Amino acid sequence: MRLRKGELRSFNSGNYTATVRLASSYKVYLEDVAVARNISSAEMITGRRVAVIFFDEHSPRDAVVVAVYT
Repeated sequence: MRLRKGELRSFNSGNYTATVRLASSYKVYLEDVAVARNISSAEMITGRRVAVIFFDEHSPRDAVVVAVYT
């Protein structure tokens, strides 16, 4: 398991997923990343910093946004 920092690029409130740009790379965008349901959709503002947990580093589909912060 690995925790990474990122920036929220977009949020889909219908299926509670996000597009995230990882802090380590300006060109890597992860799409359809699951978002923890305890995070209010009002907090999911483009440009906010997010914390992403990767359960399997080799599979971005096993990631989840667990926090939003400024």
